[in-house]
Amino acid sequence: MHSIANGNHNSHVSATVHTGYEIYTAHASSVLTEVPAATQIDVVDRDRVRTLTTHVIRLLLVDDHALVREGIRLLLELEQDMQVVGEVGNGLDVMKQVHLLQPDVILMDIHLPVVDGITLTQQITRTFPDTAVIMLTMQQQQQQVLQAMKYGARGYLLKSSTIREVAQAIRTVFAGGTFLMPALTDMLVHEYRRLAECTAEGTPQETLSEKECEIIRHVAAGMSNREIADHLAYSEKTVKNYLSIIFQKLHVRDRTQVAIFALRHGLLPDGYDTIADVQIGW
Repeated sequence: MHSIANGNHNSHVSATVHTGYEIYTAHASSVLTEVPAATQIDVVDRDRVRTLTTHVIRLLLVDDHALVREGIRLLLELEQDMQVVGEVGNGLDVMKQVHLLQPDVILMDIHLPVVDGITLTQQITRTFPDTAVIMLTMQQQQQQVLQAMKYGARGYLLKSSTIREVAQAIRTVFAGGTFLMPALTDMLVHEYRRLAECTAEGTPQETLSEKECEIIRHVAAGMSNREIADHLAYSEKTVKNYLSIIFQKLHVRDRTQVAIFALRHGLLPDGYDTIADVQIGW
């Protein structure tokens, strides 16, 4: 493995946050690396850090654009401690390739055909906990960042990032740390503060209107949007608007999670002991 000049040396790493041009990670070895202007929240597995001097990091690229995959692969293969072992262009084949190739780090696009990157991240981190996932996307969207980190992503990068930042993120998550760009870190802190304030003000159930609670009961009963609309004399568009607001208030992603909320908070319809089969999605 080669070293990158002009780095700093640190022989002991614990739970720290590094910003600016500082040491990436080193423990009982001489690993010198520059850190770009980004934030690393490092809770490092020290045994894994030791392997950085000898281990070639195995990478899987997941993106539906072949040109993007090829560009990233060509640039990352210039790094002597990295090897792209596979590429996937749709969400359907990702789990199969992860099982087959056993990558150390996956660069995962969020928007993929068939299965989205956030759902795949959740599946991967549950099934292959030693594999680190870095989300790679075009746009900085607050809800996506929160969901990705909640479901186990260890890094989140914009496609406008430099290859130097991407390489540094790969080395950071491989060592057990978390890598976020500064703007994403600020956004994450702001959102957690907002959620903390919401929690202090009251439970999610207390923020729901009676009409929203009624729609939640119908969802838990397994009714479709059209059935709910017919029952309440609404249009389907109105029901979808209500569901969008409910999703935001409860911080959930789909109807199944709404139904689970109803079960946990005593909002099931009369005569129901458990939730019915719920339609997936909206």
